[in-house]
Amino acid sequence: MIVVTGATGNVGRPLTRALARAGQQVTAVSRHAAAVPDGVRHLAADLAGPAGLEPALTGAEALFLLLSGDLHAPGARPDDIIGQAVASGVRRVVLLSTQGVATRPFGATRIAMRAVEDVLRESGLEWAVLRPGGFASNALWWAESIRTRRVAAAPFGDVGVPVVDPADIAEVAAACLLEDRHTGGVYELTGPEVITPRQQAEAIAVALGWPVRFHDLTHDEAKAAMARSMPAELAEDTLTILGSPNPAELRVSPDVRRVLGRAPRPFTDWAARHVAAFR
Repeated sequence: MIVVTGATGNVGRPLTRALARAGQQVTAVSRHAAAVPDGVRHLAADLAGPAGLEPALTGAEALFLLLSGDLHAPGARPDDIIGQAVASGVRRVVLLSTQGVATRPFGATRIAMRAVEDVLRESGLEWAVLRPGGFASNALWWAESIRTRRVAAAPFGDVGVPVVDPADIAEVAAACLLEDRHTGGVYELTGPEVITPRQQAEAIAVALGWPVRFHDLTHDEAKAAMARSMPAELAEDTLTILGSPNPAELRVSPDVRRVLGRAPRPFTDWAARHVAAFR
């Protein structure tokens, strides 16, 4: 059995489907009740309290670990999840980390994620680490404004990075969970090309078949909007990355192709598949 945390998110949902299609027994874990594919067991649990994972891990062979905001929750101890996996007899863990562990190693959140990576390496488990850059699905932040006003607003409209399709992350995760050859691998996951927010809005407009106006937010406007859903310090850190990506963050990684034997999906593909969200 394979346990998928964050199972209702942009990565966890396609990963759960892929594993179920492959004939695997899957336990999907999320904070709240959710619809899952036929044959998949669902467990509601909050990773900020790792004890809630115990029923899911009992009898499991592998774990996909997506910590998300739980990594930064007050009192959270993500190391305990790995220890719990060891105690439950889990054999393999695939950790969704972040590209910034390597490209900007000194931020507080990335120091914390690096520590989790190190605990996993030293756990005695089989492991693989995925380090994606920016997600194509971050464009869903525009869904309401495009639906209601045909406007996409973001800072640094002409500064791009090679955003990755979460479906590619999910396929790489499935391969790492199912194939022994990926044990000990650290995979940096990006899309096939650098694309700016303005170009992303244009791609969504093409998928929709009608114009979308791009509005370039100021730094302060963007920070105020982001601070409604994250700590102000994290919002500032994110804006620094978005506004001034370093050469490592602009690099198109070969790792999706290395694992899957094909090029990563372009943003236009993601936009076409998710066009309903913007209508």
